[in-house]
Amino acid sequence: EILLRSGVSNRAYAAFAPVFSKVPGGLLHTNIAVCTIFGAVSGSSLSTAAAVGSVAYPEMTRRGYDRDVIVGSLAGGGTLGLLIPPSLSFLIFGALTETSIGRLFIAGILPGLMIGAAFMVYIVIKTLRHPHVAPREDVHMPFLAILRGMGQVWPLLLLILAVIGSIIGGLATPTEAAAVAAFYALLISAVFYRSVTFREFYQALLGSARSTASVGVLVAGAITFNYVITREQLPVSISDWLAQYEFTRWQFLIVVNILFLALGMVLEGGAILLIIVPILIPSVQAMGIDLIHFGVIVVVNAMLGLITPPYGLLLFITANITDEPITRIIKDVWPFILALMAALLVITFVPDFVLFLPRMLGYQG
Repeated sequence: EILLRSGVSNRAYAAFAPVFSKVPGGLLHTNIAVCTIFGAVSGSSLSTAAAVGSVAYPEMTRRGYDRDVIVGSLAGGGTLGLLIPPSLSFLIFGALTETSIGRLFIAGILPGLMIGAAFMVYIVIKTLRHPHVAPREDVHMPFLAILRGMGQVWPLLLLILAVIGSIIGGLATPTEAAAVAAFYALLISAVFYRSVTFREFYQALLGSARSTASVGVLVAGAITFNYVITREQLPVSISDWLAQYEFTRWQFLIVVNILFLALGMVLEGGAILLIIVPILIPSVQAMGIDLIHFGVIVVVNAMLGLITPPYGLLLFITANITDEPITRIIKDVWPFILALMAALLVITFVPDFVLFLPRMLGYQG
């Protein structure tokens, strides 16, 4: 909330824009890159799309970029806030399943970068086939000037590394790391950027209180629901049903992906995470599926739910920012949905890709 009011999205956008000036797609790649960085700062896809979109859309339309591709890149890039650590979805999943938050964060890095790269590849292909959607700019910026521009975002990168590093290294719990990050965000916003007033700080406190309260109510409802389903032995019944049909591990994961995809069309991702995951966990453990691997699968499904019609929340956020009709945005976002589905297949059937970094770092937290 503090960084959101410090104008950090404007600075990040201005810093990354020259980096992609010579790449087919130009500022469309900047949307993906800044969504990745801001997603790591906020941990929220909705905040990411709102912050980046409010800066990018007016600037890109002024420069003659195709509006359909702009809104598609904003909606697709916005989903990365759920997967790029430190992610709120991983925190919730870790709390529900008593899984290491640090390992979940590490496991989300490669899939997040892969999905961002897949979005960029699509943008390159699209702009090479239809050059009019992203006008090429002949402005040349010296390398040193680009480095000076990137100097505006180094405090952000340091913040991300400090939060993730302290949790992974066992120096701080997620709550302690968040407290330090909030203080650091206030410090760089007030001292380095000099852009946060007392009034804006007060508004940040109110925003934090609203966000915390909404998540708290959701968690409280989920705990009550989970108590009821446990008393009714629903997870046991589901495990027995799966055992009866003798599903293999891969068949089970296919069924889970289809279930999450269907639910994501009509329910909010957080609600699905809090209600459905506890029901499935006994079956996941019985199948011998690594909970870290399963957590990444769940979060990528939640990303899909954010842009899958008719209920995808990011579709409505993007429509509100751009004043584009929701039906048009649904049409524009389909290539990014397909890219996410392709990434989900890789993540589902190649667990070593997800677990490579946690194993390489030897982190058992």
